[in-house]
Amino acid sequence: MNVIFLGPPGAGKGTQAQLLQQREGIPQISTGDILRAAMAAQTPLGRRAKAYVDRGDLVPDDVMIEIVKERIGQPDARRGFVLDGFPRTLGQARALDEVLTSAGRRIDVVVYFDIPDDVIVRRLTGRRVCRAAAHIYHIEFSPPRAAGRCDVDGSELFQRDDDQEETVRRRLVVYHQQTEPLVEFYRRRGVFEVLRDGDIEAVYRQLLEIIKTRAGQG
Repeated sequence: MNVIFLGPPGAGKGTQAQLLQQREGIPQISTGDILRAAMAAQTPLGRRAKAYVDRGDLVPDDVMIEIVKERIGQPDARRGFVLDGFPRTLGQARALDEVLTSAGRRIDVVVYFDIPDDVIVRRLTGRRVCRAAAHIYHIEFSPPRAAGRCDVDGSELFQRDDDQEETVRRRLVVYHQQTEPLVEFYRRRGVFEVLRDGDIEAVYRQLLEIIKTRAGQG
């Protein structure tokens, strides 16, 4: 199965992609991860991407699609993958179509994590990370035993800049402007499915049912 996870930042896409990889063997392709790996390995594409990142610019679509193309062509992704964080725009979606079509492949299902903005803000602004080893807590949902201190190593917990409310709301504005149009793009193609919100295992059960149903149709 070739799957796209679509939804706002903080919707739980990465968590569910990791579970699918661990339990079903469907590789998670996180564009953030492969971009960092390409830059660290100093591949030709990684060096091109790093030049943009170092300037504080967005990595352009043509570089991103080449990095994704490289990754989905690797042996572990030939039987299927979960794209987490890509595509983000209509231009990227159309470019991905061209890459897959040229390889005789297609997207089987787009799973939409439909989470309201106020829930996203609550989730992300409550997140805290320990300075020593990046253990993650949430002041409401999974607080540490001692306020402001990591249970594992006792180091200070802090709020990342990305989790500040102003930053979260700005990311949501960008998401609604650039990524939300993909909902209708994929809905028209008959590959669109919506996940209801819930705890991690309940969402995973929904997700597995969607994938198994789609696999049966294929």
